[in-house]
Amino acid sequence: MKILGHWSPERQALFWQVVRYGVSGLFITACQATIYWTLAAPVGLHPQIANAVGYGAAVMIGYVTHSAFTFRGHGDRDNQAARSVRFVAVSLVSYALNALWVFLCVTHMQWPEWSPIPAMLFVTPAVVFSLNRRWVFR
Repeated sequence: MKILGHWSPERQALFWQVVRYGVSGLFITACQATIYWTLAAPVGLHPQIANAVGYGAAVMIGYVTHSAFTFRGHGDRDNQAARSVRFVAVSLVSYALNALWVFLCVTHMQWPEWSPIPAMLFVTPAVVFSLNRRWVFR
């Protein structure tokens, strides 16, 4: 892309990292949202339980994907244990945000089971990218 040629190497790296995060994040979030909706709507599981199951799957998929693809070459790779703990902590923030969207939309507002999905797809990933980049994969 011609416009990227005018950017500093650091800015170009950030741009491609955001692109990779968008691709992998959409996949991971779509997996979580699909599991949530399938369990909450057709199966009839309580929405918060369905969200917890989707979260568990997303954490496993996310750690592998973000380590190998999204944040590859970014930050220190020496302390895997510390990075794993930080990743789980950020994942818990992600879970809490998605639980909040489910509570607000489905429980409080009594909207349909699909209603928290837009916030799960756009708001939560934006917060999690920032935390992952600045704290987990630093």
